[in-house]
Amino acid sequence: MADLSSLVEAIRDRAEALSELGYKVRFDLSDTGEAILLDATGGSVEVGEGSGEADAVLKLSTDTLDKLITGRIGPMMAFSTGRLKVEGSQGVALKLAGLLDKD
Repeated sequence: MADLSSLVEAIRDRAEALSELGYKVRFDLSDTGEAILLDATGGSVEVGEGSGEADAVLKLSTDTLDKLITGRIGPMMAFSTGRLKVEGSQGVALKLAGLLDKD
């Protein structure tokens, strides 16, 4: 299972694709109680630990986030099986899902 720093690094590795998002997304990690804030509002992506205002909040485990980032599970599958819960803008979450699906 991935740790928080490796998940943050994996999100940073996808910064170029995620810069298209144009919103703030917070990943609330249910198993650790920690959060990763993805800020893609300025044409670049800043990833930081902690809470903050976000257009969409994704609640999931570190394992599920790792599987989403590596493509071992699709965002829609994670959502439909209850591994991923979305608060806030569903549209932002769908846009992020589309960006995560890109290789």
